[in-house]
Amino acid sequence: MPDILISENITGAAVDAMSSRFEVVSLPDLWKNPAELLQCIGDFRAIIIRNQTQANAAVFEAGKKLVVVGRAGVGLNNVDVAAATRAGILITSTPDQNAISVAELAIGMMITLARKIAAADEDTKKGHWNRQRFFGTELYGKTIGILGAGKIGFLTASRAQAFGMKVLAYDPFVSPDNVLLSELNAELVGLDELLERSDVVSCHLPATPQTAGLLNAKCFERMKPTATLINTSRGEVLVEADLVAALKSGAIGGAALDVRAKEPPVLGELETCPNLILTPHVGAFTTEAQDRVTKAICEDVCRVLDGQPAMNPVNKVQPK
Repeated sequence: MPDILISENITGAAVDAMSSRFEVVSLPDLWKNPAELLQCIGDFRAIIIRNQTQANAAVFEAGKKLVVVGRAGVGLNNVDVAAATRAGILITSTPDQNAISVAELAIGMMITLARKIAAADEDTKKGHWNRQRFFGTELYGKTIGILGAGKIGFLTASRAQAFGMKVLAYDPFVSPDNVLLSELNAELVGLDELLERSDVVSCHLPATPQTAGLLNAKCFERMKPTATLINTSRGEVLVEADLVAALKSGAIGGAALDVRAKEPPVLGELETCPNLILTPHVGAFTTEAQDRVTKAICEDVCRVLDGQPAMNPVNKVQPK
């Protein structure tokens, strides 16, 4: 009888090791067919997913034998945690394993925007040599505003400090005497003040009802016309139409997005903005991060199936 279903593209040594102990069925395209998922989930005690599979109440109801859902990643937008808890199903995730890779991408985007690397690369490959066109700015002495002072926000800020940047942070759930903020010598401020003072705004917020559409026209109006915006968190926190308007009017200097409100997105006005960098949600897509994520989630799922407590539980349930 099968034990573990993998509904997205998750492979590696950790999956192989798990397969030596449990019967694992890997269907990497199953997430595209919710009806088929409902038909087969009843045979499994565990399912491992990324951010595409919709782990909702219908899945939990159909999963009569389901004990644990392993979310290979940090976001829970596609997981109905409350419904899982009611069904007595444990959710585990990998909260820190990809943090370094996401922080490094945010820093890379910051440098690329400051030095106009993407535009200069494209122009030079066309045979041009427009040195005067690609004057950039230094990061030294500038201010970075961190929206969301969690692990990724902290790692991004600590790396920005290496460039001699000052750090502001906005996070309504963080105390002013937070140890991590103290280590950064960061100033905890309100959202409006952060937007007004920052040269770079880097977003590391989860998608919640409170953060949905947080970055909108009013926010962009408060930012410096030379400031840049980076979002490597969740696309839902940003109003894309408002960003298009801000970029085309010169209200802000540029932006870089690794995430979109809808993924994959439909081509639109956002893709026509010249002062914008777009990447396809690759923040956590490094060899090292994926090895850590896969290892952590496979080990946690195995622990639960062996009757042991999970290392990274999201919810609390009574064991089935």
